[in-house]
Amino acid sequence: MAEVEDLKASIIDIKKSRLKRSILSELYLSGSSTLAELSRLLNTSVPSTTTLVDELTNLEHWIVERGIGAAKFGRKPIIYALNPDYYWVLILDISTHATKLMAFNLQNEVLQEKDINLPIERNPDFSNRLREEISRFLEDLRLPHPSLMAIGVSMPGLINPETGHNYTYPIVQGEGSIKSVLEEQFGVPTHVINDSKATVLGEYRFGLGRGKKHVLAINIDWGVGLGIMVNGELLNGASGFAGELGHIQMDPEGELCQCGKVGCLDVTTSASTLLRKVKEGIKQGKASKLASLGDAEVNIETVVDAANEGDGFAIDLLHQIGIQLGRGLSIAVHLFNPEILIVDGILAKAGRFFINPIEQAINKYCLVDFKNDLSIEVSELGDRSKLLGTLSFVVERILEEVV
Repeated sequence: MAEVEDLKASIIDIKKSRLKRSILSELYLSGSSTLAELSRLLNTSVPSTTTLVDELTNLEHWIVERGIGAAKFGRKPIIYALNPDYYWVLILDISTHATKLMAFNLQNEVLQEKDINLPIERNPDFSNRLREEISRFLEDLRLPHPSLMAIGVSMPGLINPETGHNYTYPIVQGEGSIKSVLEEQFGVPTHVINDSKATVLGEYRFGLGRGKKHVLAINIDWGVGLGIMVNGELLNGASGFAGELGHIQMDPEGELCQCGKVGCLDVTTSASTLLRKVKEGIKQGKASKLASLGDAEVNIETVVDAANEGDGFAIDLLHQIGIQLGRGLSIAVHLFNPEILIVDGILAKAGRFFINPIEQAINKYCLVDFKNDLSIEVSELGDRSKLLGTLSFVVERILEEVV
């Protein structure tokens, strides 16, 4: 009899934990909610929801009252949100050029941030430097409740999200994966995600992909990465490598890519390629406003500015790269049949100069039926899509474990 009672108690505890996780997840994604709204979401009674919210508020510090909502009749409802002053997450945004450290609360607000001149390329002492910088960052933080929940890491490369190994940049591993190194040093769970996957997750949770199930986000930065949401799930693949669109071959007679292959999409469409072509064209005597700038002044912003001022050379180069990217994306459109294709990354700053040729190429290379329900948009979140995606990736996993 005692075993039966224990089993019943266990089932009740499991159900209770599941409902608490649902409440926290809803508040994280929506920002705030009332008891009535949470009850409808959970398909449970208002008194039961009230009990759960009281525990999450008074005993576990997850939730706070945010204010009073509007009501046509009767008592105005209390609005609840995640506690912004208790738990927080450290996000590391690592790129081939620099590293950014950011402390986020559970309302997606930045508490503190720091830029570090710490690129991952050609840097054998990366993990030691990174740990030193994180330690300094944590020492400088002045938070009333320093409850660090976890660390989230976004970086380029072939990343296995389960182990945290980066196979493109093994130099950052040191004694193991970056996940194991940081967990051992700082004693909190660490989750590692590819930057393009973080980008599409951010768009899906908080950006133009919200409310859709099939989303592609192309991250056009110093390389080309593709993040894929299929039926509301992030597509990782067997080893976590799904989405490496930048390394499909576009030109068998093309240039050598850093991956060792020839003619990759990375070589023909990345920001690095655009700047290289601009500088080569200027040396060849191409007529352009950019010719008056020194090499150090030629960057994505100045190229986009020149295009906006009607510079034909800059417009032509953006058009050429957009067409090539559109050719590559047409393959992804045929494979995944998305509802929306979101353009993120540094080249998204070119706006319609870049989007129009992408659309032209997709119109040319895709079957008509694939384009009927497809929209192509420039991200409204910009750089925040990757950061919010990394944060969401971490928070969702933490909520699965702690409640």
